[in-house]
Amino acid sequence: MLYPELFKSLEQVRWSMDRDIPWDQFDGSKLTDEQAQTIKMNAITEWSALPATEMFLRDNRGDSDFCAFMSVWFFEEQKHSLVLMEYLRRFRPELVPTEEELHNVRFEFDPAPPLETLMMHFCGEIRLNHWYRCASEWHSEPVIKNIYKIISQDEARHGGAYLRYMKKALSEHGDVARAAFAKIGVLMASARRTEKPLHPTNLHVNQALFPNDTVQSRLPDPEWLEAWLDNQIRFDAEWEKKVVDRILHNMALLFDRPFATVQELNRYRKEVAGRLAAETAPQDA
Repeated sequence: MLYPELFKSLEQVRWSMDRDIPWDQFDGSKLTDEQAQTIKMNAITEWSALPATEMFLRDNRGDSDFCAFMSVWFFEEQKHSLVLMEYLRRFRPELVPTEEELHNVRFEFDPAPPLETLMMHFCGEIRLNHWYRCASEWHSEPVIKNIYKIISQDEARHGGAYLRYMKKALSEHGDVARAAFAKIGVLMASARRTEKPLHPTNLHVNQALFPNDTVQSRLPDPEWLEAWLDNQIRFDAEWEKKVVDRILHNMALLFDRPFATVQELNRYRKEVAGRLAAETAPQDA
């Protein structure tokens, strides 16, 4: 089991909202109304860890080790929402999300293959780490800069934990896991070719609720995410390259093969898919 070790390692670096956030350094002259609105949207988005956890527990019912780890992941992700709301409560109380706004992003996700979902959230943690690092640079107010830096570090650690479970899956499921991880890796590392960034919060997850079945679509401003990335924090091609490079680097570690480009990862995906097809093809008499 990985949970005991992961619990211990994450416990050792856990930050305190009272002790580690420099609330007394707040400088109101460096926080604009526009910036404060983005903090509200991030707080609501982080609240969607609640339905994500419910999905993980449902779809991984046979894996008690991973489900136990969810107790740590869920706690830390909800803490991100809480610290952003605490910031607003102290300095922009009129923007604190309402319970209705928070509850609106809690809805049921359709069942999905656990291995693909694991890989998708692994890539999502990498992307969030970079989004929040970029947001920290964009903000000028010292306290929120510090908060985004802290939660970005949490996202990086969560990505590392997911990677441990992916390595475990490889030992248990072999090429089935390799195929699942490579497929989603190609998808998530190809975001620059799509009209929008690929992240669990803006992917459709409930067919019956379509098109209002993404976390983003259920925010007070459904257009917020793209505007935040493109026009505010300016998550440009250089930042996107960092995300892609990080995904490829970790895929290389996972599969013990270098990947310089998404195309190389895609060729590997086809190679694994071919092996699986050969294994399942009917044998000639």
